[in-house]
Amino acid sequence: MPSSAPPRNRFERRRAETRQALIRAARQILAETGDTSASIQAIAERADVGFGSFYNHFESKTELFDAAVVDALEEFGQTFDERLAGIDDPAELVAAGFRLSARMADSHPELMQVLRRRGLGYLHSENGLAPRALRDLEAGIASGRFTALDPVVALSALGGTLLSLVELRFTRPDLDGDEVASNLAEMVLRMLGLPSGDAGEVARRPLPDLD
Repeated sequence: MPSSAPPRNRFERRRAETRQALIRAARQILAETGDTSASIQAIAERADVGFGSFYNHFESKTELFDAAVVDALEEFGQTFDERLAGIDDPAELVAAGFRLSARMADSHPELMQVLRRRGLGYLHSENGLAPRALRDLEAGIASGRFTALDPVVALSALGGTLLSLVELRFTRPDLDGDEVASNLAEMVLRMLGLPSGDAGEVARRPLPDLD
């Protein structure tokens, strides 16, 4: 067998690295200012790739910035998959989502700034936390844990509340993020039908640490 990968594999790997560099540059821009008017030349320079490389991967800046948001959303969702893999209670999963998001404003600021600036337009995206949250809502409704009748409407309520929490974490860093998130999680669980005492207990269960 050859000792190195075939040239085609090397080409594909380099192509993937270039595409990811462009996405990473776009994510940085979204996190820093949210301004998508940066020139393709400026984006390519930030990504440290040639100007011509841009059109090998994207037809427009709009397509690139959309890919950057989807990339951030998927990282967001995968973080939850990793941290909350052992939790079966849909109510605890919902609460943990709020509380981990508040902590990620400190541990993953770039990611959360992208969510803050662009999350509303992707509230029902097929990527990121939305499909995972919808799954948990449907499971909670099916089991009787939640009394909400329409999981899509419930997802809208949860998503809007989560984005408000993220905004609060950046605009009011003086507040105790863990306490704010726990209180908000308790309110959301009560909205979904949990009794007050149950909601308060679930919203304050131990959380895994974030790297």
